[in-house]
Amino acid sequence: MYKFCAQKEARLESTKNITDPLKEDEGGESKRLQILPKTALVNRYVIQDVIGVGGMGSVYRARDLHFPNVVKLVAVKEMINNASDPLIRQTIIHNFEREANILATLNHSSIPRIYDYFSLEERSYLVLEFINGKDLEMTIEETEGFMAEEQVLVWAIELCDVLNFLHTHKPDPIIFRDMKPSNVMINQSQHVMLVDFGIAKPFQAGQKGTMIGTEGYSPPEQYRGESTPLADVYALGATLHHALTRRNPQMEPPFSFSERPVRKINPAISADLETVISRALQYNPEDRFQSAEEMKEALVAAGRKTGILNRIGGMTAAIQSGGLKPLWTFQCEDEIRSTPIHYDGSIYIGSYDHNLYCLNAVTGEFQWKYATDNGIVTRPAVYESNIYFGSEDQRLHVVSARSGKVVWTYYTEGAVRSSPRIAEGHIFFGSDDAHIHAVNVLTGRAAWRFETAAPVRSTPFVTNEAVFSGCESGDFYCVDFGGELKWRFKAKLAVTSSPWVEEGVVYFGSLYSSFYALDTRSGWAIWRFRMGKGSIVSPCLAEGLIFTGSADGHIYAIDARTSREAWRFRTEHQVSGSPVIYKDSLYCGTADGYLFCLEYRTGRLRWKFSSQGPITGAPLVDNDIVYVGSADHFLYALLA
Repeated sequence: MYKFCAQKEARLESTKNITDPLKEDEGGESKRLQILPKTALVNRYVIQDVIGVGGMGSVYRARDLHFPNVVKLVAVKEMINNASDPLIRQTIIHNFEREANILATLNHSSIPRIYDYFSLEERSYLVLEFINGKDLEMTIEETEGFMAEEQVLVWAIELCDVLNFLHTHKPDPIIFRDMKPSNVMINQSQHVMLVDFGIAKPFQAGQKGTMIGTEGYSPPEQYRGESTPLADVYALGATLHHALTRRNPQMEPPFSFSERPVRKINPAISADLETVISRALQYNPEDRFQSAEEMKEALVAAGRKTGILNRIGGMTAAIQSGGLKPLWTFQCEDEIRSTPIHYDGSIYIGSYDHNLYCLNAVTGEFQWKYATDNGIVTRPAVYESNIYFGSEDQRLHVVSARSGKVVWTYYTEGAVRSSPRIAEGHIFFGSDDAHIHAVNVLTGRAAWRFETAAPVRSTPFVTNEAVFSGCESGDFYCVDFGGELKWRFKAKLAVTSSPWVEEGVVYFGSLYSSFYALDTRSGWAIWRFRMGKGSIVSPCLAEGLIFTGSADGHIYAIDARTSREAWRFRTEHQVSGSPVIYKDSLYCGTADGYLFCLEYRTGRLRWKFSSQGPITGAPLVDNDIVYVGSADHFLYALLA
């Protein structure tokens, strides 16, 4: 019904009277009034143009004035409620609010984000992400001849991903109920966006609803008021049939797809893809794919069998990553093994090409770089507008966050692969010279050095009482602020994992397939958790769960109090990156180049993104954007 995009389905007539905020809609019998350009709704959203017209209102492109220094465009969806019957009025309001509530709970790259919801007299408004593109229906109409099978296959896989996301949504699955080409937007990056959740609803087994949907695309059971996830599978099949044959099912007898096989109309389509679509369009729900995920697997299998996935090259990464498209990427000259930080609108990241980079956090635009004499694998730290980081050139470097000019450097006798930690006016970090260093944060003078048994690549954790760090011999140390040993714990193999301290317990992993919890005062072991293989992963903790990963190919959630396994998630390779928690999600990278996003309470996969090289650093999540570096030389910015 609505398209949140740049296509013009209706244009306003030019008018001199811009002080009057409304004008009549020429086409509608009800003569509803449209908002004129330059009108500011709630003193924030300045209307620019009409981009869609529906039965109960219009959709506008508007500028959000809360971002005065940039042009942030939004889509403003309007609902005009002029029903005279109070019950009908209330139902209309309830349905509109339901759409707002559903969108507010959804976080997926193929679903427009909702920013605001408000009412003005008899009108209600949703403020949504603006999509610069056109809908699939218009794309089909504007294409000369038939659409390419390769492109439709990619979009089909992306749509299966977003439907699977809806159907497995917690706490209640969501049935879209209106899958059709006009509700599938193709954005400027040629990826799909699912729009118009006006009739979407939470699914409850056995519950009947109203006969609602779009004739030709809706399955037979939906006409009986029965909507399940399999109704969306059927409607997706109908949408793909339309895209590949140019035959609009609304113009055909209902449920007659079996009489119009895809290849009978478009012989260029592979028999394997036709088989997938045919199964999705089965009259009886039990004869269809039993989930959107199962349909996606069949589409991918068809693409591989026919060789299509090999031909489409750059689209393969999008398929593997569920259609997830980076907001931006930045390419260095060598591997990125470190973790970025965000400070004052900029991202700071080190690379093995010997440079620390400063990038615009919003656009990824290069701002400056600072060169060292060797690779950088540490995560920078920030203090009073200066950036602190170590390099394999055996130095701790301090540069201005604004200009990238050097402030001072501190020399060690080994490569610095331990990230700095700033506390109590000092920088604490380890070095391959087998020392933990404490350096005055302002002068760069050493306060003390504590000798360890082997190189220190674990990043120290600093509390108000002590400094905790492990080393490559397997020794784990607790040192006071004077640089004196408080206690030492011996693991059997190296402790590269950086510790986490919480409520008197220090947690860390080792290469000896063990994860430890020690008492911070005595160093005594409280518990030990066995994994299949060793770990270099630095843990994090949230709501009583400690999260880590292992070379055995699992991400683990462990009860921090009892050491019982809460859940484990199987990856396809060793877990080489450290996990981070943001809101209700866990983000973690692996040696085969995947970044996983999991629901951290259950370990359920939300999405995964494929880079082309190992991910060894932890991702940074800030302001709903995930920043992660890869050995493929790229820093990626993704929507969280």
